[in-house]
Amino acid sequence: MEDFYREQRRRFDILMDGSDPVGNRWNFDEDNREPPPKKQSTLGLPAPYRPREDDIDDQVRRDLDRMSLDTVGVDGPRLFAVTPAEARRALTRFVDHRLPAFGRYEDAIMRDDWAMSHSLLSVPLNLGVLHPLDAVEAAERAYREHKAPLAAVEGFIRQILGWREYMWHLYWHFGPGYTDNNELAARTPLPTWWKDLDADAVTAQCLHHALKGVRDRGWTLHIQRLMVLGSHALQRGYRPDELTEWFATAYVDGFRWVMPTNVVGMSQHADGGLLATKPYTSGGAYINKMSDHCGDCDYDPKKRLGEDACPFTAGYWAFTHRHRDLLARNNRTRRAVSSMDRLTDLDAVLEQESARDRF
Repeated sequence: MEDFYREQRRRFDILMDGSDPVGNRWNFDEDNREPPPKKQSTLGLPAPYRPREDDIDDQVRRDLDRMSLDTVGVDGPRLFAVTPAEARRALTRFVDHRLPAFGRYEDAIMRDDWAMSHSLLSVPLNLGVLHPLDAVEAAERAYREHKAPLAAVEGFIRQILGWREYMWHLYWHFGPGYTDNNELAARTPLPTWWKDLDADAVTAQCLHHALKGVRDRGWTLHIQRLMVLGSHALQRGYRPDELTEWFATAYVDGFRWVMPTNVVGMSQHADGGLLATKPYTSGGAYINKMSDHCGDCDYDPKKRLGEDACPFTAGYWAFTHRHRDLLARNNRTRRAVSSMDRLTDLDAVLEQESARDRF
């Protein structure tokens, strides 16, 4: 992806000084991984653009009600731009008021700030009412006009010009059979509470708020998708084909070309490494660092055994044990296997996790 991203930058002359990248760096990801600020419940940014509903929205609701569709989630006023005019206003508001803070807390999660500094442009982008280059060039102008820092602008551009476009090409490259991949032999069906978005049935605060975001808005931050929902599904061995279908239908930006590579490849490692070099999962320590959820949670991210053992911490070791041979052969994950082999309570953790029926 990094090679692809650099070629995209050269091809469209984005953030370039001649043949060199602006700032002499292609990637400012290391500057964009800060945990949420302490002693703050929100970032305190101006609110994202919010569209006004009209008679068309009312008519669409009446039409959908007559269809008696099998739906999930809460119906409420629209939160996302769905027309070209709305998309332009959403982009302008993001660039003018939120882009400067984007990047620094790009991978963080805050319970009382569901949008944080994110653009919320994935819906109009995926609907085709906002051209990706329009978003990219607007962000670059903000940097050139000294209205936003380079790390924030580069991080935003990389998500669109890099990752999003890479996913588009890989969707066509891998073909329609890609969602059949299941290299980790994950066979567990999605539980009812997951499919029904029953966030109130979930105790773990990170998982509760992620499901609540899908239920109430049809949208969550990308880290909630990957390192909360995706990581939980990976640890528990949920079927990747069912999970892909769920992401594609429960999320308002979950179009059919977007989710297969993001879920099967990036999130579930079900393609055996065609897309990503390692499975993406973690214990509760990562979630504790990058969110403000764990302080109010009944589970302790430091504990892997006992009534208050974090299901992510314990689940991480259960996953590592289940796939130890695969992980031991991978330079990026072999340390996890070595650490697991030093655990004196591993058998008890595995027994606990095999019987766990609540999260």
